[in-house]
Amino acid sequence: MAQHRILVPVDFTLVSSTAVNHALAVGKAFQSEIHLLHIVAKKGSFSEARTRLEAFAAKHLADFEGVVKTTVRIGNLFDDIDDVSVEMDANLVMMGTHGLKGMQFITGGRALKIVRECSVPFIISQSRPIRETGYDDIVVPLDLHQDTKQKLAVVAEMATYFKGRVHIISPAEEDEFLQNQLRRNVEFASDYFEERKIECTTKISEHAGASFVKDVIRYTASIEADLISIMNFREKSLMGILGQTYEQQIITNEAEIPVMVLNPFETRVIRQTPFSF
Repeated sequence: MAQHRILVPVDFTLVSSTAVNHALAVGKAFQSEIHLLHIVAKKGSFSEARTRLEAFAAKHLADFEGVVKTTVRIGNLFDDIDDVSVEMDANLVMMGTHGLKGMQFITGGRALKIVRECSVPFIISQSRPIRETGYDDIVVPLDLHQDTKQKLAVVAEMATYFKGRVHIISPAEEDEFLQNQLRRNVEFASDYFEERKIECTTKISEHAGASFVKDVIRYTASIEADLISIMNFREKSLMGILGQTYEQQIITNEAEIPVMVLNPFETRVIRQTPFSF
């Protein structure tokens, strides 16, 4: 199996430290290489940044037994993350965000472009550290769009490594035809996890649309889940339909639950056999 690699953009803030904390837990589970990336705007900052990034790595990854690499590039954070992830053949990008007050870091026009166009899954964390047990409980919002089924393989492997549970939540539907279609999607997902001996629960929300997004966050917080897995923000996906405000609600949820964002198209992750992050 190919070497698993995690890319972590670093800006030396608390959320960077938290992102590395998450990468450390995932990296131990997947026997990953961890690559720290810092981007500077001009040549004059390069040498100091390299020294600072090496010190940051030594401080935060001293207990990590795998390979740790540091990279400093001259460029722009919003333009270069995808390029670096492709160059290093990354399987996962672990990125910190500063919550609603720092939304431009992750959900400004250019930042959303990172997630939309990157072929690598993202886990976006805030300042909440990962628990020692990792991602024990993963919430999977499942809607009518078939592309949401693509995330099941990645969620299943994450749950398998952490011996975790998966919790499927779906929106309410009044139309009988749509109800049946949604029920089939939920049954497909439930069977998928059960076949892999992953404990799985299902829940139907009382709401659809914008209120469903709020239900997802409330439900995730109520069961003290460790991760929410959503598809990337495209026109026909759940978040694409609901718009940027709801993207922000998911990513910057007040409970600071990390969000795993997957692309609704074939990625390097999904192409691999067996499925491997």
